[in-house]
Amino acid sequence: MCQDLHADQHSAGYNGSVQRASDPSQPFSWQVRVYYEDVDVGGVVYYANYLRYFERARSEWLRGLGVNQERLAAVEGIGFVVARAEIDFRIGARLDDLLTITVVPVEMKRAYFWLEQEARLADGRQCAAARIKAACVRHRDMRPQPIPDSLSARIAA
Repeated sequence: MCQDLHADQHSAGYNGSVQRASDPSQPFSWQVRVYYEDVDVGGVVYYANYLRYFERARSEWLRGLGVNQERLAAVEGIGFVVARAEIDFRIGARLDDLLTITVVPVEMKRAYFWLEQEARLADGRQCAAARIKAACVRHRDMRPQPIPDSLSARIAA
C-alpha cells in the first residue's frame, strides 16, 4: 500500500533548485534566495528563517526520494514532525544571497531519524548547521508510529 504514495515527484518548488547527487554518499542540496521578507532590520537573515529553509529542504529531499507527503497523510494517516532541533549559527546571510541547504541522514531508528543540515553561502561559508530529529507520527492522535519499511529503506540509503 505504501508504494502508491511515492510516485508523484514535482519540481523544486518554492524558489529553489534541487541538486540530486548522483553519488548517494553526497548530501542532498537545495538552493534558496534570501528575500527582503527574510531579513531583519540589520539586513541579515532573521535566525528563525533558517528553520524554514531547513524545513523546505527536508520536504524537497523527501520529494526527491519519491515520497509524496500529502498522500502519505491521506492514505497512511502518518507524517513527519520535528521532535528536536539543535542549531548553531555562524554568520548571517544577507539580502539576495543564494544559499545552498543540504540534508544528510545520519541515524535511522524505528519511528524517527536524525538528519544533519547546513546553510552555506555561494562561497562555501557556513551560515547555520543543524541536527534535526524527525519522528513519524499518526496524524489522528500524534502518537509515534513505525516508519513504513519502504520509506525507511529510502531514507537510510
